[in-house]
Amino acid sequence: MDNIRHMNSMAEKKEDLVNRVAKREMGLHQIDDEAEPSEAVEIRRKAVEKMTGRSLKSIGSVSLDYSSIRNKNAENVIGGTIMPLGIAGPILLNGGIAKGEFYVPMATTEGALIASTSRGMKGITASGGATARIIEDGMARAPVFALDSIADVEKFLKWIKDNTSEIRETAEATTSHGKLKDIMPFVVGNNVWLRFRYGTGDAMGMNMVTIATEAACSYIEQNFKGARCVAVSGNMCSDKKESLINNLYGRGKTVICDATISGKVLASVFKTTAAKANEVNLRKNLLGSARAGSLKYNAHFANTVAAIFAATGQDIAQVVESSSGYTWTEVRGEDLYVSVTLTSLEVGTVGGGTSLPTQTEALSILGVSGAGSPPGSNSSRLAEIISAAVLAGELNLICALSARELGKAHKKLGRNVKDANAELPKNSAD
Repeated sequence: MDNIRHMNSMAEKKEDLVNRVAKREMGLHQIDDEAEPSEAVEIRRKAVEKMTGRSLKSIGSVSLDYSSIRNKNAENVIGGTIMPLGIAGPILLNGGIAKGEFYVPMATTEGALIASTSRGMKGITASGGATARIIEDGMARAPVFALDSIADVEKFLKWIKDNTSEIRETAEATTSHGKLKDIMPFVVGNNVWLRFRYGTGDAMGMNMVTIATEAACSYIEQNFKGARCVAVSGNMCSDKKESLINNLYGRGKTVICDATISGKVLASVFKTTAAKANEVNLRKNLLGSARAGSLKYNAHFANTVAAIFAATGQDIAQVVESSSGYTWTEVRGEDLYVSVTLTSLEVGTVGGGTSLPTQTEALSILGVSGAGSPPGSNSSRLAEIISAAVLAGELNLICALSARELGKAHKKLGRNVKDANAELPKNSAD
């Protein structure tokens, strides 16, 4: 009897909370203070259903442990969303740290993307595999300071240079993994941006470097009279925005991956030649991008990067800068040399969405889930694997365009069009 009374009481409380939210008497976020995590999700969802008049059955059917998400990954949670998760590969990779054959998880709603990436991987592997190297590694945060005059700016820049050790000590005291690598100043009038760059281990590190830089800014303000930190992020970082500074100096990992595709493979797998593929790259990726005023001289880095980011729990918004970079090709006899340079690949294997259950499993497919030994090895391994997948996507699309095959894949896989005479799709979207 007592159990029945308790259940009735709980049901009445839930209904009351639903009605209060629906009537705007309390905010969605306040439900967390009134109910257990799993109940809070249900109450919020029912309140939204009541306010919108829409059933959210599918959203509510996604199983999530809200107690592990709350105050960490998302707010005002009402359930979850599902994306198809596929596997591309295998691809043979000889990285600086990632070595062997890899199957790459990709979450996407774009038909043909995974199939086309797999075809690129097939061609690369058949030609002996790809090589990848990380040439720069550092997460940036760039506060902007206001000073009274250019004379003060001159003194300020000298003071920063002379006191870098003390600033480094202050910043690194906030983290057990972050290491300040350097501070690069930029000046406009009486405004000074200090671009702090850190090593962040296996974390992508955005929160880490923000906290560390805030501490450094406080130290600077306390010890240099007249320097005022206007914002800990002054857009010279540059986070979640396309920028020339990230192309030039990198943010996160600057990684290059290349391969030489034999003429035989070009003919058998891609139905094209080195000369034709190279012409597409020159006229499309390089000249076309320049004429358009783009900062991205590639065919579709963002396609591959976004799909792997979604699968592995990376910060999706950072696809903006993580998909910046260059595709380069050369004709070498009958063979095609192809490389991709990702200037600002921002990835981690700990923190953020990497701890969510399905994302953790996707990372485990690549052998990079959690912290690596030594620290930073897993995030570096992930970056090299992503670069190889990007290379495969670029190679396949360039070749598909040169062979005039682009439409076939979308007709077959991207639009659910039934055509008994259609060939199997071999390329992806541009």
